[in-house]
This record gives sequence, C-alpha cells and structure tokens, in this order.
Amino acid sequence: MPLNIVRRLLPEWGTTYGPPGEGPFPTVMILHGSEGAWSGWSHRNAVLLAAHGFLAFPFGYSQGGNVWNAGSIHEVSLDRSVAALEALRGFDVSSGRVGLYGVSRGAEQALLLTSLMARDGVPGIADAVAAHSPPDCICGAFDGRTFRDVGDPGWQAWDGANRAWNWRGSSEMLLPTQPIEIERYTGPLFLSHGTADSVWSVAMTRRLEARLQAHGQTPEVYYYEGEDHVLSSEAENTHHTRLLDFFDRHLAG
Repeated sequence: MPLNIVRRLLPEWGTTYGPPGEGPFPTVMILHGSEGAWSGWSHRNAVLLAAHGFLAFPFGYSQGGNVWNAGSIHEVSLDRSVAALEALRGFDVSSGRVGLYGVSRGAEQALLLTSLMARDGVPGIADAVAAHSPPDCICGAFDGRTFRDVGDPGWQAWDGANRAWNWRGSSEMLLPTQPIEIERYTGPLFLSHGTADSVWSVAMTRRLEARLQAHGQTPEVYYYEGEDHVLSSEAENTHHTRLLDFFDRHLAG
C-alpha cells in the first residue's frame, strides 16, 4: 500500500510531513507550546495537516530538552523563526504560500513574530496565521525544570529580566506583560480558545478580538464553550475542521 503521508527533510532545519507526489503543496509551519519540541504534539498536528494536503513543518524552537524533558523558552531568537519561514517557503515541494500555526506559547510566538515582522517591514511574513489559546501579551521565560522540582508552586510572578524572546539580537523591548501588537498584521487571522482554559484565560483572546475589531479588522474567532487548555475529542475535531478550512481558503487557493 503506498504511503499517504511522506516525511521529507528540510535541509538544516528538520523533518516535514506532506502528501505523496512532487507538489507543490500549500505549507504550514507549526509552533509548539511549553511542552517542547520533543513531546510529539506538533508532529501530530503536522501529520494531521499532511493528511489533508498540506506540507507541514513542526519547528522546534525550545532550547535543550529531550524526549523526557521539555527544555526552556528563554531568549529564543525570533530571527531564527524568520529564517525557518524563509527556508520553508523556498522548499522545492512548497507552493510558496506559507501559513503559521501556534498553540499556547507557540500561539504567543506566532502572534509576536508576525507583529514584529509587520512592524519592521521584514519580508516573508506568513500568508495566514492561526493561534489557539494565545496570550494577548508577551509572557515571561519558561523553564520546564520548574514543573518537575519538588515543592514548585506552579504559577510564579514573571521576572521582568527573564525574557522569553529575542528580536534582532536584543530582548530589551520584549518585556513580559507588553501587549502583542497583532493589529499591525492585515492578513488572514484565526484565533480560538476554550472558555474554561485554566492555563491561559479566555479573556486574553477576547481582548485580542476587541482590539483587532477596534482597528477595523475582522479575524476569525472561535470559542469552545466549557473547554480547557487541552480540548476534548469533540471540540478538537470541530477545531481541526475549522483550522483546515481556514488554511485551505487562504493557502491552497
């Protein structure tokens, strides 16, 4: 039986998943959350997209970690994410139309990276952006070890000097609690959130939606009633149906 999903190496970056054949295929770069690059969730999402005709690249941006440990999100270079988008867009089986999809801390990066590229006129900005369970502000650095050490209180106040992101060689302007100016982006935008999210409050997406509308923009926004940070099977199926439709309309056409 022939393979319906094919792994292809994006040289110097990592594996992609896509349909068989020579393409070109509409393309999506996937950004994982604080679970880290090794957990497998972003690869699962990539396979799901590949099964529906997309070339999908799970981009591992977290630092350190392994199959047992999440690693950290600390001074992560967003310039490297720009370079990954550029490499993916130029991949020989890509159509050149590239979307960006992030979940949780990956949603934060998707919105922040897009807003910075729009602000600074950096070429290669995503053709469509989707963010599930995003914060509306820059968050503090994350270290997976704090969730394993005995006695860790879980939530901690952000140290303003402990930055998650780095842009153009500096984290000076990327302060925790600083609003993410996604209203600078005028392309297709998809936002979603569970209304009972116990990790990132749904109020964050509601504020993003209100701010975008105040700037005359009309993002696609979906709220999953009673759903937590990780969606139930039924809600996730609905979410994926909407996500695939969004990328199909804005990338495949």
